[in-house]
Amino acid sequence: MGNRSHRSAPHHTHPDDVPVQTALAALADPVRLQLVRELATAADWEHACGTFDVPVGKAALSHHFSVLRAAGLIEQRDLGPKRVNRLRRPEFDQRFPGLLDLVLRERSQNGEAGR
Repeated sequence: MGNRSHRSAPHHTHPDDVPVQTALAALADPVRLQLVRELATAADWEHACGTFDVPVGKAALSHHFSVLRAAGLIEQRDLGPKRVNRLRRPEFDQRFPGLLDLVLRERSQNGEAGR
């Protein structure tokens, strides 16, 4: 197990296995929308879990990441002591064409910086 014995590798659900209701529910939460928005503007594997600008504690953040993984929206991997993230945009866009574009565009039209 080496230096990863303190936690298990995250479980990922492929977007092809995600019902539309699960994807919509994951994107309906404002904190999860913020996480997706930040990942959409970052390079793959650039964002470690503790680097997001969201108003929740560590346990709640962990839950939000779990929901996003289960919805096929993100992939995570351990890089030394950090867990880094990537938005599964190509795979998610293939499964739900236009959904991420719509969500990200809607966020930017509400006066927030967007894509």
